[in-house]
Amino acid sequence: MPSQTTDVRVASFADLDARTFHDLLKLRIDVFVVEQHCPYPELDGRDVEPGTRHLWLEHDDAPVAYLRILADPGGVARIGRVVVAPAARGGGHAGRLMSEALRQVGGRPCVLEAQSYLVDFYARHGFTVTGPEYVEDDIPHMPMRRDTTP
Repeated sequence: MPSQTTDVRVASFADLDARTFHDLLKLRIDVFVVEQHCPYPELDGRDVEPGTRHLWLEHDDAPVAYLRILADPGGVARIGRVVVAPAARGGGHAGRLMSEALRQVGGRPCVLEAQSYLVDFYARHGFTVTGPEYVEDDIPHMPMRRDTTP
């Protein structure tokens, strides 16, 4: 698959059509539930919150990478559900999405729960580890934060 895909798409839940939301959920479920063997409630209610923004990249009209930005209390942004389809990995898609997500977040503090093997990836985007490693769904994670930029 060529490394160039569409521009980053950004939408609130209200702006997503049913097919797009279905395809985004399918990508998330294919990777997090099926590939990583984590049966968990993927539909957590946060996708539909007014402050949530969905960001994704498409190739041949199908999403190949995705993340969401949540509005947490206190003006903190939370990035989560960062995912790249297996066939699209290694093409820089996660980095493109993170760069756009941080542009969207602006100067607000931002947090995420990184799978531990991805700590260096997030550190390249200005995040630092803020607590001890923990295991969720049999996968080691690290809490990380990126504070307001001057």
